[in-house]
Amino acid sequence: MTPQLFGLERSVYTRIARLALEEKNVAYSLQEVEIFGPAGVPKEHYERHPFGRIPVLQHGDFVVYETQAISRYINDAFTGPQLEPTGVQARARMNQIIGLLDAYAYRPMVWGVFVERVLTDNDGVSADERLVAKSLKSAARCLYALSALVGSNRFLAGPQISLADLHAFPIVRYFCLVQEGYEVIESHAELLRWYKSMLHRPSVLKTATIYENA
Repeated sequence: MTPQLFGLERSVYTRIARLALEEKNVAYSLQEVEIFGPAGVPKEHYERHPFGRIPVLQHGDFVVYETQAISRYINDAFTGPQLEPTGVQARARMNQIIGLLDAYAYRPMVWGVFVERVLTDNDGVSADERLVAKSLKSAARCLYALSALVGSNRFLAGPQISLADLHAFPIVRYFCLVQEGYEVIESHAELLRWYKSMLHRPSVLKTATIYENA
């Protein structure tokens, strides 16, 4: 049964799930669900997700929401490269990085910097400079913490790609589309190396968003 992913091509969290599907070489269909339009969340989507968020994965009769749960399900349910480390400490590090990204990085890096600088500007509205400045400061702390965790590893949680990398990349990618964001990551050589290497992965190229292709 071909899995269906309900979300938005431009959504950070939809892309995280798509990256997991691509890395596992799973054929899937993306069903666009516009939750940010004037009409709000489509009524039928609340049947998939009681809080109206995206993405949602449907695999046969099984429906799962929340991106961390989706990506772990994809890793466990399908054959292909393992996206979770086998070692206890490496797995803990992966989970720590994912938790850090959700709790501290996503909001300032995506909404506070990317949305303010790119989407707000596209709408002809001036960015909230105080919010941008505050968000850049928070983002800098997040990237400092990530840099300390990655060390000399090729990927964020070790020598092999994991769900931590797939969770981080869409967030960091949008942040780096803003010059101020890219300048922050440039000060962390390990993260800059990781970011540049991720840019060329087939899964990343296949899931590029409208903002990257503009």
